[in-house]
Amino acid sequence: MNIDLKVALVGNPNTGKSTLFNVLTGLNQKIGNFPGVTVDKKTGICDLPDGRHAQIIDLPGTYSLYPKSRDESIVFSVLADRSNALRPDLVVVILDASNLKRNLLLYTQVADLKIPVIVALNMMDLAKKSDISIDVDAFAQKLGVPVVPISARKIEGIDKLKQAIAFANKIALQEDTIDVEALAPQLIAQIGKEIEVENPYFALQLAHQHETLTFLTPSQSDRIEELEHEFSFHSQKAQASETIARYNFINDLLYDTVTKKETAHDQTISNKIDKILTHKTFGFIIFFAILLFIFQSIFAWSAYPMQLIADFFVWLQSSLHSLLPSGPATSLIVDGVLGGLSGVMVFIPQIAILFGFISILEDTGYMSRVTFMMDRIMRKVGLNGKSVVPLIGGFACAVPSIMSTRNIENWKDRMITIMVTPLVTCSARLPVYTLLIALVVPDRNVWWIFNMKGLALTGMYLFSLVSAVTVAFVMKFILKARERGYFIMELPVYRMPRWKNVGHSMYDRAKAFVLQAGKVIIAVSVILWVLASYGPGDRFQRIEEKYKQPQYTQHLNAVDLNHAIASEKLENSYAGALGHAIEPVIRPLGFDWKIGIALITSFAAREVFVGTMATIYSVDGDAEKMESVQQKMHTAKNPDGTPVFTAAVAFSLMMFYAFAMQCASTVAVVYRETKNWRWPAAQFAYMTGLAYVASFITYHLLR
Repeated sequence: MNIDLKVALVGNPNTGKSTLFNVLTGLNQKIGNFPGVTVDKKTGICDLPDGRHAQIIDLPGTYSLYPKSRDESIVFSVLADRSNALRPDLVVVILDASNLKRNLLLYTQVADLKIPVIVALNMMDLAKKSDISIDVDAFAQKLGVPVVPISARKIEGIDKLKQAIAFANKIALQEDTIDVEALAPQLIAQIGKEIEVENPYFALQLAHQHETLTFLTPSQSDRIEELEHEFSFHSQKAQASETIARYNFINDLLYDTVTKKETAHDQTISNKIDKILTHKTFGFIIFFAILLFIFQSIFAWSAYPMQLIADFFVWLQSSLHSLLPSGPATSLIVDGVLGGLSGVMVFIPQIAILFGFISILEDTGYMSRVTFMMDRIMRKVGLNGKSVVPLIGGFACAVPSIMSTRNIENWKDRMITIMVTPLVTCSARLPVYTLLIALVVPDRNVWWIFNMKGLALTGMYLFSLVSAVTVAFVMKFILKARERGYFIMELPVYRMPRWKNVGHSMYDRAKAFVLQAGKVIIAVSVILWVLASYGPGDRFQRIEEKYKQPQYTQHLNAVDLNHAIASEKLENSYAGALGHAIEPVIRPLGFDWKIGIALITSFAAREVFVGTMATIYSVDGDAEKMESVQQKMHTAKNPDGTPVFTAAVAFSLMMFYAFAMQCASTVAVVYRETKNWRWPAAQFAYMTGLAYVASFITYHLLR
């Protein structure tokens, strides 16, 4: 398909920009990342009335071209960099018709870059409800650009907008909004001359942002820095003067084109709702009640589809094993590739449900209230109000929770959230905790109503939250960032969620996870299969010959014989060799080589620990048959006859899994979100270090 026109959507957060993008493009969308950064790059194809095809680029929401975060700097970079493949031929600026004064600041800046512009006056239905009347013709005449009133949520005015895009001018005809050159005449002229920039506002923006713009060469950036010193340019003062001048223009524009009926003692519905939902006491109670509902729903609603997916892959693997000839190739495909793929696909229900809830909370306007309420509390420990959702979502799975940190604008706050989210107890740890607690914690009540096993499990959950907050507080002093941690959050009016958007969000996030993180997970799973399926030398052959002897074939049934062979092969495999190799390191934690194998194999996913224990102790590896695993582990003995799984060993293991990053999915998604292996490597290192220390202390205290 030929692309005839590139159109960028620009607007403030909460103006309906993403909704308009979905309406214009439908399912003809692609999601990736902008080069060098980890913010979503959403592009799609829009069919125009004249038969041409336009590529629609959904740029990150921003309040102005002066970015508060690295993500927001993308907007100016895309609009200004002539070599950028996404540089648009046309910009559609989306304005919230019910809040024009705030929205127009960004428009005036974009307009002064002299790129062809169309204004989409969105939320016209809300403006009418608020008794706001806009003279659209006069508005368009004063700006010198086409102005199209629309309601993206109701799909009103979209055809007119497509016509305006199809017949838009190829040159910028908009009126100047302010006298840009008056702000720094000498500097602007000199930058324009030396950097070869014709547009004065472009030159001024280079003076403000040259340190972060990748399309400038180091020598160009250094030269702009020298010119700033030469002409005594003060960036913050220049921004303040520019903003005042722009609002003078905006005030005059609105005075001539917008009228609003005043209702002195009337309160909006949103304000009435906010009196309850953002109340300093009831607001937090309601919020935690909603979180409890989401938390329970993610577990309850995802259980059945996750089981269906797991059962499907079990059936598929079993069928292929029976249909295909036995051998290494079949084992690799069925146990390695399909086994790894099942580990990816089984997460889809949790990802879809979590992002469905997040989309609903954002669409209704409630998420803005949550982040506003929590910001003051979270900021004290180095986090952000928007960190709440990823941390709570971590109870289900760290993978979608880390993906949801994209909503956090501040780089430092986002990175700290990513680095501590895996510490929160996820559902994958539940089989491990349940198994170990059942082994060593008595099944009796405390104070008649509290079961000791339940208290132990609750304690592990609370411990994980305390750990995450504590590590975040420490990282607050370790991570350095030049950008300030501004928290600017507009509280939009409450609306019903647009269910089509919710569906898009669930589909997009699930698809991104499967296609991106899945590649790494499958690769790791194949490696683990190789390690567990092969051994050095002719060890496996000798094991096969050993169990062909009469003392085994005559005294063991087929199931027990196969389990015995599998167990001994595992001990003599490369994975078993690794277990023996790391035993001196993990012995101070109370772990033997068998537990060492489980630590290695469970890197693919924490719950693999249970299956590995089942294999090692020659019992059925079905995680649902926990009694068999527990019984074997309960009776397991060391060479000296002492029990293997004492209370000290069990709690030491739980402490290890509470901290250790035993999850290939999390490693993969952290890399995907940061685009740098340094972050998952640092995360793996610090979490493994914490796991070792906590496990060591626990074992020696309880020994």
